[in-house]
This record gives sequence, structure tokens and C-alpha cells, in this order.
Amino acid sequence: MTLLHWAVLSPFIAAILIPFLYKYLKRIHTGWFVLILPLALFIYFLSFIPETSSGNVVLNNLDWVPSLGINFNVYIDGLSLLFALLITGIGTLVVLYSIYYLSKQKEKLNNFYVYLLMFMGAMLGVVLSDNLIVIYVFWEVTSIASSLLISYWYTREKSIYGAQKSMYITVFGGLSMLAGFSLLYVIAGTFSIRELIANADLIMASSLFIPAMILVLLGAFTKSAQFPFHIWLPDAMEAPTPVSAYLHSATMVKAGIYLVARLTGVFGGAPEWFWIITIAGLITLIWGSISAVRQKDLKGILAYSTVSQLGLIMSLLGAGSAAFYFQDGDNPLYMTAILAAVFHLINHATFKGSLFMAAGIIDHETGTRDIRKLGGLMTIMPVTATISLIGLASMAGLPPFNGFLSKELFLTGMLSVTEYGIFNLEAIGFIIPIIAFIASVFTFLYCILMFYKTFMGKFDISKLKVKHVHEAPIGMLISPIILAVLVVLFGLFPNLLAYSIIEPAMAAIAPGILSPGEFFDVHITHWHGFSAELFMTLGIIVLGVLLFITFRKWENTAFYRGEQDLFNYAYDYGYDGLIKGSQWLTRIQMTGRLRDYFIYMCTFIMLIMGYTMYRYNLPLIQNLDLSPIPVYTWFVILVFLGSILTIPFLNNRIAIIITTGVSGFLVALLFVLFRAPDLALTQLLIETVSVVLFMLVFYHLPKLKKVKTPPKMKTIKLIISIGFGLMITLGSLSAFSMGQEANYESISEYYTENSKEKAGGYNIVNVILVDFRGLDTMLEVLVVSLAVLTVVSLIRLRFKGGEDV
Repeated sequence: MTLLHWAVLSPFIAAILIPFLYKYLKRIHTGWFVLILPLALFIYFLSFIPETSSGNVVLNNLDWVPSLGINFNVYIDGLSLLFALLITGIGTLVVLYSIYYLSKQKEKLNNFYVYLLMFMGAMLGVVLSDNLIVIYVFWEVTSIASSLLISYWYTREKSIYGAQKSMYITVFGGLSMLAGFSLLYVIAGTFSIRELIANADLIMASSLFIPAMILVLLGAFTKSAQFPFHIWLPDAMEAPTPVSAYLHSATMVKAGIYLVARLTGVFGGAPEWFWIITIAGLITLIWGSISAVRQKDLKGILAYSTVSQLGLIMSLLGAGSAAFYFQDGDNPLYMTAILAAVFHLINHATFKGSLFMAAGIIDHETGTRDIRKLGGLMTIMPVTATISLIGLASMAGLPPFNGFLSKELFLTGMLSVTEYGIFNLEAIGFIIPIIAFIASVFTFLYCILMFYKTFMGKFDISKLKVKHVHEAPIGMLISPIILAVLVVLFGLFPNLLAYSIIEPAMAAIAPGILSPGEFFDVHITHWHGFSAELFMTLGIIVLGVLLFITFRKWENTAFYRGEQDLFNYAYDYGYDGLIKGSQWLTRIQMTGRLRDYFIYMCTFIMLIMGYTMYRYNLPLIQNLDLSPIPVYTWFVILVFLGSILTIPFLNNRIAIIITTGVSGFLVALLFVLFRAPDLALTQLLIETVSVVLFMLVFYHLPKLKKVKTPPKMKTIKLIISIGFGLMITLGSLSAFSMGQEANYESISEYYTENSKEKAGGYNIVNVILVDFRGLDTMLEVLVVSLAVLTVVSLIRLRFKGGEDV
């Protein structure tokens, strides 16, 4: 493996060491040990900037399951480097912040940092992997790790609720995304993103293009909290503030953004891709901004603002995908949206990260995040107030901060859409900038409300649970100050990132549009003259101020007083229905009787095999070319059938075990007669062990009582038994017949030729069990080991006077 592979895996390795550091070095806050890793990774990824800014790509290959086309190939281009820097850079600041936010005396820091490192490693795996299946593996690890982080304070009911909600929604999207990846593999025959982009024309011409696209977008929309899947993100605010600052400003919620940006080279140019992403982004933008205005909790406001900002970035990626339709990268008309998306992605991480940390500081020092109880903190917490003012001004789109620049580019991109002249935009395209304008007004409004309600007005200590409020310690302020400085720095000097970060990311999102050696023209300025965007910005400010001035007239309306998102009710009803439905199904299926389970399994297998035979015109029984069966073999078969038919009429357990053992030994004898000594030996060993174990166990059980079975149930069992046996027989004969007709080479020849050479064994059956299907056998051993461990634990618990078992 290369150093780049180790960079992805290093957080997982560090997570293994954290419990030991926490246990043996309790005097030192565990965060100081963790801080070293993201800082080192951030410095390491900075070294790739000269490479990516030159238009080069760093690719390192590692075979994992090459026979299935699954390889752990990692590569760095402009887009993956941007996300890697955000993950490690913001991660460094979050870890530093958490050292002062989380008490080493009160909190279980080993759990927190293990989860955080798991998440960091998974996010690096998502953005640096080239293989879709590897991305999916890391993608689901992010869901697991984020749920663990959200439920870190697991004694709180809301934390568990938020963790479950995020898990259900994002895992649903992840499974849908996996189905989409599978369809892409069916179309193009590869899981490699680079190869998929190279075969984009083939994919777009396929009938599976739309299903694959929709399934992939379900994964992206659920992870990036797009409407109507946004409802998990506000409930995730129950996590500690360092988690909110990390997951919901720079990492997890950006995973869906990354996926859309990365696969734009595959799906871009299609009208369906353009409309779905653009519309979903705009609806998310306006719904999130309106919902944020209604919130009274600081983190609730920031949560819905995050939803809104994610919708903004998503809509820009949708609008920018039209560049693939024209294949024109020189025309800024088509590329402004992608430029705005990349720039706002960076800006959002800086101002939203600082705002989350500021909200955490306020909660930490005052004991509340309710803006109705806050106010007048400007003079008491001046540094926090300054950080919040910078972050909120940037998010509202005010100069000279970086958010103003990307908001201007956003408005330019939305206005440019009306000039594309494609996808029926000439008819309904005017709606897009209108929605963008209205959403921006509400964004401006909630930024004013958040600052005014928190820092302005009169301070009333009687509304708070604490007796004294003061500014946070310097250690807790360092991280948000750094982010606030970056907000100002990128606002005053935006072109610092133009050709080092932004342009390479744009080139990675829109591969193949430029000719080799060409670069996108990236020049960001504050003044563009008296343009439509400028007048829209002035209109946003004027309307936002008017709504704020008239706030007292509508703060008592049902609109403002209601905080609950309507879609939460749909989720809660759906969740309750799912639980009740599963309980109903469990009551029917899980009867505790083994015979009922056999009935369910046999019926299911019969239905599947029956449909398969009907679908492919089976059974096909012809030209069997069977060998003659000697008379003595028929005699063994008759004795075997006799032993089987005797079992239902026996009432004694020992007799049943002996008769069953006889049938098993007769099967071994048949293997001998058919010249399969290896199989016979295995059968003899298994049958002997089974009979002995059954005799030891059942000898001590009560006598077998006669179970009265209704005649109707007996008939059903008889039908299922005969049908199942008949189905297996017909299936086996059809498989044998089809193999002969198509002249398929028997797989047994492979085992015969390779058992000794590749596995070093002469008993083919044993070699198959241990080597050729060794993974399956290993998992079976694991299951048995876990069962044994569970039994031992229960026995020890009972001896210690614990729970009854």
C-alpha cells in the first residue's frame, strides 16, 4: 500500500489506540493525542496542491477483490483534494475545540474520539476512492459513525431519536445508491469512476440510465439533507457541538454534494439530471430558509440554515451540469454556477463552522440555546459576538465577507440559467431566480434575528440557569477565531484560492470539457458594476430589514410559533407503522416452533423455484444419458426410503435419532457405491457426530408428547413436503439436462484438478469446505463462537446472581 492508502486508513488505526491512551493517560485530555493526526493529514494533503493545480491527477492502485472489479484505488484531483482539506482542516479545529468543550472528568472521551476518528477515516475514504463499491463501504461507515456521535449522550431520549432518524434515512439512501451503482456496472461493466466518465455516452444511451440516476440521487439527497429527506439533520443537533460543527458544516452533509459533483461527468448534460437536482436544490433552499426563521434554538436555526445552504450548492451543481450539454468550458455563462458551487462549498465550511462553535460557546457558558432567554450578550461575550457577527454577515451575503462573493455568483448562476435556451428553460426558467431571491431574503432575515435575539437588547440573568456568565476560555475561542479570520481573508482576497483550489475542483467536476492544457478562467471580484445581481442583493437587504422591523407584528402568528417541520409528522407516522407492521409480522412468523419455520422456508423456496421454472420454461428434462443403476444400489435406496418413511410414525426421541442416523449412514453408503469416497467420509463423520450429540442432549429431555395436529394442517404439511421434494428433484434434473445440452464443463473438474495443487489437500470435499469456500466456513465458525460466548456469558451472569435466564 502507498502512503495515500495509509492516510485514508490512519484514522481507523488511531481509533484502535484511543481506548488505551484514555485508560493509561487519564491526566492528559485524550483530544491532545487525537489532534496530532488530522493536523498531520492536513499538512500532508497540502503538499498535493502544486500537483493538482497543474492539472495532474495522483492515482494509486491496490487490488482488493479484482475478480469482482472491486479495488481500493485512491486518487487525488482538484475535487477530492478540496474535500480532503476540508475534512482534515476543519477536523483539526474541531478536535482542538472539543478539548476545551468536553470535560475529561465528566465525559467518556474514549467513545467520542473513537467515533470521531471512524467518521474522519470514512469521509476520507468516500472522497478519495475511485471504486464505487469501496465508496459505498465508506459511505455506510459514515452513517454508522455519525449515528454514534449523535447518540453520544445516549441517556437523552432526543439523542437516541436523532441518531435513529439519521441512520434510517441515510442508510435507506445508501442502499438505493448501491442499487444505482450496480446498474451502472451492468451498463458499463466497471465500478471505476474514471472509466464510467470515459463511457458516459454509453451510459446515457442505456435504458437503465434513468433508474441508475434516480437511485444514485436518492443516496446523495438523503446524505445531504435535501428536501424531503432534510428532517434528520435538525434532530442531529442533539449531538455535542463539536460534532455539529464537524458533521453538519464541512463533512457528512457534504458527502452527497461530493457524489453529485463527482458523477456530474457521468450524468451531466441530461435534462433529467439538470431538472431533478436544480429543482430539489431550490426547494430545499427555500424550505430550509423559511424553516430557519421559525426556530428559537440557536442550533436549530443553524441546522435549517445548513439545509438551506446545502440546497443552494445543490441547485448550483444542477444548473452547472448544462455545461456538458454545450461542451463549452470557455463560456462563463455555463461555468459560473459550478464556480459558485465550489466557492460557496468552501465559504460555508468556514462561516458555518464558526457559527456552530459560537453557539456551543453560548450554550456552554449560559446553559441555554433558546434565543427567547438570551439577549444582551454583546458586552458580556464580545469575542463570541464578533465571531457570530462575521459568520452571520457572511451567511447573509454582506460585503466584504466571503459569503457575499459566493452569493453574488449564486445569483449570477441562477440568472444565467434563463439564457441557456435548452430544457424548456425559455418557458419556466424565470422561476429559478425568483425562488433564489425569495430564499435569500429569508436567509438574510434569520441571520439578523439570530444575532439580535442573542447579543442585542437587555441581558436578564434570571432567565438562565447559571449564576454568572462570562466569555469562553481562550482555548475554546481559538478554532472559531481561525474560521472567522478565514471568512474575512477569503472575502478580501478571494483569488488566493482561485487557481490553487477552486479551478482544479471545477476541472474535476467538469472533466473533458476543456482541451488538454487549458484552464477555467477564475477571477472573483467584489464589484461587477450595476448589474442585476447587485440590485437583487439590495432588494434582499431592503426586504430583509423590513421583515425584521415588522417582526413584532408577525412573531405571534402560527407561522412563527410553530417550529415542528411538517415532514416530521410523516416520518413519525411512518416509523410507528413500520414498528407495528414488523411486530405483526413477527407474531405471525416467530412462533417458536421449528416446524413452522421449516414450512415458511420450504414455501418460499418453492415459490422462487416455481417462478424461475415458469419464467424460463422449465423443467427441461431430456437427453439425461443416465448410467445404469445396479440391483444392490436399488436395495440400499429402498432401505433408505423405508427409514425416512418410518420417522413420522415414531414417538420415542431415541428411536427417531437412531432412525435418522441410519438414513444418514445409508446416504454415505450411496456415496461409496457412486465412487465418491471423500464425500462419504465427510458424511460419515458429520452423521456420527450428529447422532452422538443428539443422543447426549435428548436423553435428558422429558418424554415426547403426542402433538395433535388438525387434519387440515396435516394436509398442508403433506402438500408442502411433496411439493418441495418434487421441486428440488425437477430443479436438479433440469440443471443436469441443461448442462449436458449446452455442453457445460462440470465445475467438479476444477476442484479435481486444483485441490492438491492450490490447496494442498487430497480430500476434495474438505478442501472445498476449508479453502475454496473458506470465507463461508470462517463466518460459520464465527457464528458458532459467538453463540458459545453468549451461552458462557449467560451462565456466568446467573452464577453471579444477575438476570434470570
